[in-house]
Amino acid sequence: MTSTTLAQPTELTSAVSAETMKAIVQDCYGSAEVLRLRDIDKPIVGDHDVLVRVRAAAVYPGDWAIMSGLPYIARPAPLYGLRRPKNPVRGVDVAGEVESVGAGVTRFRPGDTFVKELDPRPLALSVAPVNR
Repeated sequence: MTSTTLAQPTELTSAVSAETMKAIVQDCYGSAEVLRLRDIDKPIVGDHDVLVRVRAAAVYPGDWAIMSGLPYIARPAPLYGLRRPKNPVRGVDVAGEVESVGAGVTRFRPGDTFVKELDPRPLALSVAPVNR
């Protein structure tokens, strides 16, 4: 539920309040020049989610396609937006540690190592649904 951070997450998140986090975001389609480091709201953990502090993230071809907004015919699709990205944060392949868990999660505990391909969500901290 995440996107790609381009710096060390420990550096990015050290000066962020409990309600916000640092993330690399984009407000319009384009090349890497449209990416900006900005404070965004911290993801909310649902009953069957885990909040992951991302320590490493990978960029895969889908990230580049969504970032550029090409092909145009794909923009009405759920991951795109017609005039600008629906989700401004790129990336889905992450590794990190569990920061907190939802009430219905029994498989993970805070501090556990976590590696997964996530639904597109903000990185640095990311929420992932789990099979309890």
